Amino acid sequence: MDNDTFEQQMRDLEYFHSLRLLPGVWVVIRLDGRSFSGFTASSKFDKPFDLRFHELMVQTTSSLLEQLQGIYAYTESDEISLLFRPNWDFFDRSLEKVVSISASIASATFTHACGTIVNFDSRVWLGASKSQVVDYFRWRQADATRCALNGWCYWTLRSSGASEAAATAALEGQSTAFKNELLFQHGINFNELPTWQRRGVGLYWEEYEKEGFNPIENKAVVTKRRRLKVDEELPMKDAYGDFIRCFLDAEKAAD
Repeated sequence: MDNDTFEQQMRDLEYFHSLRLLPGVWVVIRLDGRSFSGFTASSKFDKPFDLRFHELMVQTTSSLLEQLQGIYAYTESDEISLLFRPNWDFFDRSLEKVVSISASIASATFTHACGTIVNFDSRVWLGASKSQVVDYFRWRQADATRCALNGWCYWTLRSSGASEAAATAALEGQSTAFKNELLFQHGINFNELPTWQRRGVGLYWEEYEKEGFNPIENKAVVTKRRRLKVDEELPMKDAYGDFIRCFLDAEKAAD
């Protein structure tokens, strides 16, 4: 067998290598920390939320958004969602490249910043319409709120002396109203907790004016630059949907 035939036979076994993201659709990459429950426990992060862990996730999200050139990113807990325009052509929209490189960027960034080896997994979600994209991000924010409420209730019970089993059983099947009242009885108003804990954090590009000096014309000049904004005061529900729609409409206008 000649070398060319042998190589082609081997490459034919790379079964998923030819998979491409559908053309003309919105792309969302969602990343999750692998076994982060054990990692956060062993690293002694505060429960249910830790400011240092929060900052590490924001730093990791920023790196992903910058390197992959997304238009919006959202992070809550150990999860990151990145939005890309329909004409995004990263590695010819290769699914293998998208998931492997995004996971490697997240893992490397967090590991370097934290000093402890961690891993992220990655998956792709495709949206055929703006409304689907809006629904996606509303879904993830609703999940953030639900998890935040559950986390605060669970760790409040644990700090009051309840065992893992007892705290879990006490919250099983309980309503949102019950959980809010439980926190209130312990002196915690859920609606007054930091917004980033209850609604997650958004990252996106913003334009700003930068002053400089033109030595040739010997005068001050103002140029427009772009930078990442970290938004820890996101709106919620319908208002958050309108917020996301603004990014989608801006992309359409720029085409």
